[in-house]
Amino acid sequence: MGLMLSACSTVGYYAHVAEGQGELVLHRRDVAKVVDDPATDPAVKQRLALAQQARRFATTDLKLPDNRSYTSYVQLDRPYVVWNVFATPRYSVEPVTHCFLFAGCVAYRGYFSHDKAWREAARLEGQGDDTYVGGVPAYSTLGWFADSILSSMMHWDDDELASTIFHELAHQLIYVKDDSAFNESFATFVQEEGLRQWRQSRGMPPQDQHGKAMDDAFTQRVLDLRERLKALYASGIDDAAMEAGKQREIAQFRTQYAQWRAQEWPNDHRYDAWVAAPINNARLLPFGLYDRWTPAFAALFKQAEGQWPAFYASVRALARMPQAQREQNLQQWLAAGGLP
Repeated sequence: MGLMLSACSTVGYYAHVAEGQGELVLHRRDVAKVVDDPATDPAVKQRLALAQQARRFATTDLKLPDNRSYTSYVQLDRPYVVWNVFATPRYSVEPVTHCFLFAGCVAYRGYFSHDKAWREAARLEGQGDDTYVGGVPAYSTLGWFADSILSSMMHWDDDELASTIFHELAHQLIYVKDDSAFNESFATFVQEEGLRQWRQSRGMPPQDQHGKAMDDAFTQRVLDLRERLKALYASGIDDAAMEAGKQREIAQFRTQYAQWRAQEWPNDHRYDAWVAAPINNARLLPFGLYDRWTPAFAALFKQAEGQWPAFYASVRALARMPQAQREQNLQQWLAAGGLP
């Protein structure tokens, strides 16, 4: 009976995803027609024009796929296109993974419905798991469909809009099943280096590094918390002591954050709400996923003398390796980048 219920749940999920993706395809409109439509909000026209410039730059300068992706627009009736549900066992920082035919195994399930995502989170919590639901403004179908610009992307600033297009097209170019850290770190490097070159091509100054410096420092604090919890969960103490230790570590994290932010970033409150909200193992999962290997890819790009085709050839060579060998090579590239 358990196997049958699991199979039915999987079939139902795939039906939901197919329906959600189908709705996006059904409602997409060519960007040129949206821009020419007198009824289109002028602000949306401006953002779409910028997105098309970034799309052309991605092909001509970054050598990313030249296809129909990001040449259409979908007006959504919601703030996010999907909601990702992350889960971990109550006393583990390892994700509950989900495996798919084309994407491989990932640390979340995405839902096109806010209510379905929260119902799934409630079901997992009923089984004793920690859960976290996060809204996603954009995602890549890895080239299986022509991905659209979504209204959920229109609230970003110009840099984030352009760089997200670079990020998602990078997934279409190179993607390794069952290795989220590799995929996201590669796409994040393309996003960051692509944005640097994009701004330079438009005569704009380099980005202010204040925000990135704080983001990196905060991420490291979350990763340190995750490591402390990992050590706690491996200690073998009973559940009552484990729970007390878990809450103690989280409380200490909040106290140290407040002190650190007041001393180092007194006027920057971007993470205050995140820290004040309930924290559990699942909320920690997305941190570090997107940039674990990014410095290694930066070193690889430098070795390729900044030439995108040569860089992509080196990344493809890594992608063909078994995961253990790939990670060993990436560790070497981290060292080459001057990191410990």
